[in-house]
Amino acid sequence: MATPTTKTARQAAIRDVLQTQQIRSQAALSEVLAAKGLSVTQGTLSRDLVDLGAVRVRGGTGMVYAVPSEGEDSAFATHSAQAQAARLTTMSRELLISAEPTENLVVLRTPPGAAQYMASVIDQARVENVLGTIAGDDTILLITRSVKDAPNVAASLLGLAG
Repeated sequence: MATPTTKTARQAAIRDVLQTQQIRSQAALSEVLAAKGLSVTQGTLSRDLVDLGAVRVRGGTGMVYAVPSEGEDSAFATHSAQAQAARLTTMSRELLISAEPTENLVVLRTPPGAAQYMASVIDQARVENVLGTIAGDDTILLITRSVKDAPNVAASLLGLAG
């Protein structure tokens, strides 16, 4: 197999592997991709798995990665949503320092270097009433649907953080 030169081609190769093999870890996925002539860094692989909506599900050999396919049944979507919500809770506990609402925006603070990762988790979890995120080094700007939604979103995220 020729090495994919685009993100889309690389993610298609990852999707193909996950749909045809039971992959238990990112290291195992990296090895399979390398055998196909595709060298991917761990960071890129992690981002690709998030982009693809990959989740770990119980498979024949224990927990394995799975990605939804076209027309996937709602059970996968439900499991994926639950996995993303659990991930958001974990990351909020580990990374969220503060959440301050203002107008239809919420300013989140994280440790240095964690904002982009936390913003990605929020985007993947599709937090209700959040239209999008913009992340810097230690600050995330959440855009909410309305002025009344910002305090609720801030309180919800702080509640997850404990």
